[in-house]
Amino acid sequence: MRRVRATIVLLFSSLVMSGASYSQDDISIPDGPYLGQTPPGSTPEIFALGIVNREESIDLEGMFGSDLNTFYFTREGKEYTGITKFGPSKGETVPYGLAVFEYKNNKWQHSVVAKAVSEPSISPDGNTILFKNQYIERTSDGWSELKKLGEPFASIDIMRSAISANGTIYFDTYNKALDIPLRYSRLVNGKYETPKSLGPQFGIGRYNAHPFIAPDESYIIFDSVREGGYGRSDLYISFRVADGSWGPAINMGDKINSAASEKNPSLSPDGKFIFFDWRIKPRNADVTIYWVDAQIIEKLRPK
Repeated sequence: MRRVRATIVLLFSSLVMSGASYSQDDISIPDGPYLGQTPPGSTPEIFALGIVNREESIDLEGMFGSDLNTFYFTREGKEYTGITKFGPSKGETVPYGLAVFEYKNNKWQHSVVAKAVSEPSISPDGNTILFKNQYIERTSDGWSELKKLGEPFASIDIMRSAISANGTIYFDTYNKALDIPLRYSRLVNGKYETPKSLGPQFGIGRYNAHPFIAPDESYIIFDSVREGGYGRSDLYISFRVADGSWGPAINMGDKINSAASEKNPSLSPDGKFIFFDWRIKPRNADVTIYWVDAQIIEKLRPK
């Protein structure tokens, strides 16, 4: 039912806006936290329809910054297009970039943070944003240019990386078989160590990808295609146990997962809401950013 209602709302939005041309600056964003949106309960809801999740662009991979005054997301469009400088796709034109709504001067304002990037994740302190094996850092007047993470990440085809409060980086790996488990690399004496697998439970099925790591590394959420799931990819969660190892990967259930693809999870910095992408079609042809009450994490935590 959630998916049917989402389609109806999106169609309604398209009909309302079809009578005139709207730029992003024409949209009035309500005052208040979370872009002025009413928080959801245990059933996922579309986030900020018409502000993000617009009919005229593809918006995905949403996440809030550390103070809740910034909402970052990947958007398709000419003003976000650029040429990749790093990685296996060097020289490729990329139609996506990182956009932000920032609350300043008593209103939400839109701007472009970085062009030709995707798969972002933000550090718990809000001062670093990772893009696969690249990153940008906050500066006194905005954000730095793209930088390379360096080894051991530079030679790995990463789809998404995420960083914990102590600097440990968790990441997935693309290959044709899509069967490489999630891995991590700790920062030791200023250098990142050789990556290690999180465990065999992170390599079951195929397409174990797009990790979000809790700031204190107490749990990890990721998407995977595996037997017993609800659709093309589902969100799973694993909790760290007392000996430091990781527990089983737990499907987050049919309130979040569906016959479509759920991907790219993130958590608001206050710990209250999970954000994720819902994709009807393969790749990025039809994406909606949803959010849901994060209490489901505690409900799934083993007692």
